[in-house]
Amino acid sequence: MSKPPIIEVKDLRIWYRLREGDVKAVDKIEHLEIREGEIYGLVGESGCGKSTFAFGLMRLVPPPGEIVSGKIYFRGENILDLPEEEFRRYRWKNIAMVFQAAMNSLNPVMTVGDQVAEAIMLHMRVSYEEALEMVKELFRSVGLDPVRIKDYPHHLSGGMRQRVVIAMAIALKPDLVILDEPTTALDVTIQAQILELLKTIIQKYKMSALFITHDIALEAEFADRIGVMYAGEIVEEADVFGIFERPIHPYSKGLFASVPTVDRAKERKLVSIPGTPPDLIRPPQGCRFAPRCPYRKPICEREHPEMRVVAGHRVRCHFAEELVDVPPEKLWAGYLY
Repeated sequence: MSKPPIIEVKDLRIWYRLREGDVKAVDKIEHLEIREGEIYGLVGESGCGKSTFAFGLMRLVPPPGEIVSGKIYFRGENILDLPEEEFRRYRWKNIAMVFQAAMNSLNPVMTVGDQVAEAIMLHMRVSYEEALEMVKELFRSVGLDPVRIKDYPHHLSGGMRQRVVIAMAIALKPDLVILDEPTTALDVTIQAQILELLKTIIQKYKMSALFITHDIALEAEFADRIGVMYAGEIVEEADVFGIFERPIHPYSKGLFASVPTVDRAKERKLVSIPGTPPDLIRPPQGCRFAPRCPYRKPICEREHPEMRVVAGHRVRCHFAEELVDVPPEKLWAGYLY
């Protein structure tokens, strides 16, 4: 009998309650699962709901955000039903997170060693001295000199601070680690080092991971499966090879065709998707991508498409079958540059 997924999400809605109306940042993700030992990639434009979804998994949605409905199962147990005090035993021990901006994740008036030690002592019966020894070992594993445990965040470079946050996330060897744009604001060389470090750690400790980014090229190297998110919804999901070789949803086709290639043999014009994402207080009645889609028909503006399986992909599009073998360049011919 196969093991259940580590995380299974059903009918999840996360909205921000504003005076102007409810921002539907995550609007009914009907079904998403992250399997044992898998790296699941989540891609999409800024503002599509990726980070809000990650904060939902950690039950750290900031006010005025609210998990409106849905279920999040961790190894079969719905963690949204647990009282906050009880859920704390999951946070960091079972589900941990590497946040997008390391400087904002660290307390400026505590040494970085004490911050990591604090997370350890909250979950393990160890003394402060024992916790610091564990922190030194963690720092070695992420490529930091252990003497840095006495430093404050502002003493460290951006890459070093990100390594501290990674050390904190893996301190208790969680089953699932959420990586929310872990290389934002780092230069290209440091980005490569951080990603290589993360991949090594995930494999070493046999963790599952949710890797969130708007950089599709990183997902190609990192993820096993990819979900494409647009305007608070998953619009396509498939294994990494399938979605790169044959994206189906018009948004996926445009997104992947907008990435330049360094292979001169495959040199091609790039796609520029017109327009902007919709207002999530008043999203379109039909398909949320319809106003920007080159293939839209009247039904797209009237009826919201359901997620269904087409050619091995899960796709949210009325015309997915017709688009399976349409090359991105042909679909987006009027928007090449």
